[in-house]
Amino acid sequence: MLRDEQLSILRDISQSVAFADDRQGKMGQLIADGYVMKDGDLFELTAKGVTAVEEHAAALGTSDIEQAGASSDRLI
Repeated sequence: MLRDEQLSILRDISQSVAFADDRQGKMGQLIADGYVMKDGDLFELTAKGVTAVEEHAAALGTSDIEQAGASSDRLI
């Protein structure tokens, strides 16, 4: 199970966002777990990394929908 910080790093990589050197130290574990690969000086998501980001986004979307439904129930 990925922690929020790890998912944040994966999302940044998928969006080609540069990140600070202090976060690069956490890349070793993501590489070892098969979520990220290094291509020269760049990091790229593996298929496993892409799947993790997509599943997390889908889970967030579901919880957002559930929260919106609960909010609208309270308004009635």
